[in-house]
Amino acid sequence: MNDIKLALLGSQGAGKSAVLVRFLTRRFIGEYASNANSLYHKRLSIDGRQLNLEVFDPCSQSSEARCILEEPVDWADGFVVVYNISDRSSFIDAKNILLQIREARMENCKGEVEVPVCLVGNKQDLCHARQVCEEEGRCLAQEHRCHFQEVSAAESYQDISALFTQLIRQVMELLKYRADRRRYSGSKSMAKLINNVFGKRRKSV
Repeated sequence: MNDIKLALLGSQGAGKSAVLVRFLTRRFIGEYASNANSLYHKRLSIDGRQLNLEVFDPCSQSSEARCILEEPVDWADGFVVVYNISDRSSFIDAKNILLQIREARMENCKGEVEVPVCLVGNKQDLCHARQVCEEEGRCLAQEHRCHFQEVSAAESYQDISALFTQLIRQVMELLKYRADRRRYSGSKSMAKLINNVFGKRRKSV
């Protein structure tokens, strides 16, 4: 059974916890401010495969505080970055968070395939108060080569379920790639070892 680890990031008021609870329970909760980090667990089946999903939801902070990424960046296999379409400052925070993810991964995972990320514009039901147009979100996602979707945690479970499912599929592909690469590297090392041993024997005969 696969273990999938996701981190959910975004500034206070973006609705990231509401997005997560909607996915996990199908229920909608109003956004609440939390001073504590939370780790959620869920067992689910995707494409016939049983998975153990863990989602890390750190307390909301301004992106100026780089500590928001200290714990999840090395731990997570994928990221969901949430902003509020009716709050431009949350979009700026999301932009900075995406930059931090990229920088941290470049430092820690040289040669690694890019970690799957989904940029989410939440509170689509507040279109009348929109401060961030959909095209801006789409362009930011293209810049960082990640998936983009606008949703409303208050109104729709299906859209949120679809984006998490797509992200989990990308993570599964990444984990398979890592496992294949390790096997290939291990088989190469073994072949080299065998060649060295038998090569030396032939020379001594």
